[in-house]
Amino acid sequence: MADTVVITGVGPGLGASLAHKFASNGCQVAMLARSTEVTEELAAQIASKGGRALAIAADVSKQEDVVEAFRRVRAELGAVDILINHASSSLGDGLANTSPEDFETSWRIACYGSFLCAKEAVADMLADGKGCILFTGATSSVRGGRAMAFSSAKFAVRGMAQSLARELWPQGIHVAHIIVDGVINTPRYRKHNPEWESDVLLDPDAMAQAYWELSQQDARAWTLELDLRPNREEFFV
Repeated sequence: MADTVVITGVGPGLGASLAHKFASNGCQVAMLARSTEVTEELAAQIASKGGRALAIAADVSKQEDVVEAFRRVRAELGAVDILINHASSSLGDGLANTSPEDFETSWRIACYGSFLCAKEAVADMLADGKGCILFTGATSSVRGGRAMAFSSAKFAVRGMAQSLARELWPQGIHVAHIIVDGVINTPRYRKHNPEWESDVLLDPDAMAQAYWELSQQDARAWTLELDLRPNREEFFV
């Protein structure tokens, strides 16, 4: 039976590549986003290639949205086998330019949302004795940046991933954290930064391949944390 994958915060960049990659490998894909404008189109593209995908409007910072989203996933696709916590928010910029509301929103989406989704998914995984949870991190997961709300939330997500790994690995559930240590090559980014060469940017399809490989690892050699960066970008610029 095909694995069911839930991906949160799906947009036209890495989220779209993740949906296509897992669908192309035979998975049923549920895509969660606050708006379904992008995910409905992705679902249609996946269906045209013989895959099965579900676009769900959900704000992962709201418990009622998460509970309802996972209810729909189970009803239409079955129990959850793989969860990719990809949703985040980058509101504000530095202490003076970050409002309390911006700070709370960043935390509620990236950290609280990941917690809510993990609670739902792990219930299915424990019943099956296996599963995989992947967290999308950032350079800010390990060192601060100007966007303090985003950075602090990503630090928290990394801590959550490490804590869940200690708890869930012995129960057959692989938990891994991926540090996105560079700029992702998306049409929107290239439009506003045409001077950047593509080989100093992270390729979202190549990144999605790395996520797929993590989800398929042998339990005797699981990865806890993976750092992805393009080979031609200078380190720590």
